[in-house]
Amino acid sequence: MMPFAHAADFTAQRSVPFAEDSIVAGNIKRECPIGTQLTDALVRFASAGGHRVELVETLDTASGQALKLEFHDAQSAGNAWMGHRKSVTVKGWLYRDGQQVAKFVARRNSGGGFAGGFKGSCAVLERTVNAIGKDVAGWLNNPVDGGQLGDLR
Repeated sequence: MMPFAHAADFTAQRSVPFAEDSIVAGNIKRECPIGTQLTDALVRFASAGGHRVELVETLDTASGQALKLEFHDAQSAGNAWMGHRKSVTVKGWLYRDGQQVAKFVARRNSGGGFAGGFKGSCAVLERTVNAIGKDVAGWLNNPVDGGQLGDLR
């Protein structure tokens, strides 16, 4: 296996799409900008780890290092009064010059954290995708094929 580029440059979609067979309620898709929140977190945490992630509208996996991400599940049960029970699952594939070299699945759950009773559902879902962004950025340091990240560890 070839080594990864120094201060690795990766490309990823600007907004993470929902997989065709994803299980995500329509209100999450309509109301919560988790697709761009995830990539914003990925860029921020990857940069802290010495990686540059360039966000693009259309991902080209044929050249360079490309990270394809998809939402496969997002749950938004509960509320501020009853208690939040939110979770998000993302799958990702790392390509190098058109060849898939590694994949992962990441899941994060949240009850809202500190002051969760004062947060809306989208804010709690944002906590989950921020954590996934950090998990994925860490995975880029050592992209083990079949990795299970976040609350799946």
